[in-house]
Amino acid sequence: MTRDEDTTPAPIGVAATVVLLRDGAEGPEVLLLERPHHRGSFAGAWVFPGGGVDPEDRLATDAVVPASVGDPVAQAEVVEQLAARRAAAREVREETGLAVAPDSLVATAVWIPPAGTGKRLRTWFYLTTAPAGPIVLAEHEVIDYAWLRPEAALELHASASLTLIAPTWVTLHGLCGSGSAAEIVARATERGRARYETRMRAGDRGPVLFWAGDVAYDDEALVEQVGGRHRLEIGEVPWVYRTNGVD
Repeated sequence: MTRDEDTTPAPIGVAATVVLLRDGAEGPEVLLLERPHHRGSFAGAWVFPGGGVDPEDRLATDAVVPASVGDPVAQAEVVEQLAARRAAAREVREETGLAVAPDSLVATAVWIPPAGTGKRLRTWFYLTTAPAGPIVLAEHEVIDYAWLRPEAALELHASASLTLIAPTWVTLHGLCGSGSAAEIVARATERGRARYETRMRAGDRGPVLFWAGDVAYDDEALVEQVGGRHRLEIGEVPWVYRTNGVD
C-alpha cells in the first residue's frame, strides 16, 4: 500500500460548512440538505449547507486582522477564517434562503482530506442556531432537505436509507445526547475547534479513516497495536467509530 506521506498532495482549496440547529419536540435538530444524485460534489449525500470560498469572500480580510496576531501562520489562519465565515454565510443564504451573520458562527472543526484524493478542500465547520424563516432550496444544487435529530440521521445512515460523508457523520455523532441547541452552541464555544487531518488505509471491513491520536496514525503497521484510537471504519454500514480506546 502507498503510504499517505509518500503521496504528493494535490493542491488544496478552502471551503466552509454550517451546522444549523433548532430545538425540536424530541431534542435538538440539524438541517441536512440532499445533493443531486448524478452530478456535483457529494452526489446523493445529505450534507450541511456549505461550499467553496470564492474570491469575493476574501476581499478586505487583511485589514481586519488584529495587531496582536503577530505570527505569520496565525495571521494567515485568521484571514482564511474571515473568508470562510463569509463563504459559510453566503452558502447558507444561497442554498437555504436563511440569513446568518458571519460573526455568529462558532468554529467547531477544520477538516483536511487525505493526500492523493482528487479535489482537496480544507473545510471549516461552523455551527449556529438557525434563524426563523422558510427554507428555499437552491435550484440545481439541492433537491431536498430535512430537520433531523443527530441520532435519527445516524440511524437512517446505518440502515442505508440516507447517505452521509465522514465529516458529516462524525459531526452528527458528536452532537448526540445534547439537550438543546443552546447547549450545543455553548459547549462548542467553550471547547474550541478540532482538527481532522485525515489519513485513509485499508482494513478488514474496507477503508478506515485515521486521525491524530490514533496509535496507527503515523504508522499503519501499528493498526492492531494496543493504544489510542481515533478512527472510523467506513467499508460497511453501520460505520464503526473508535476513539480514545473505547469502541
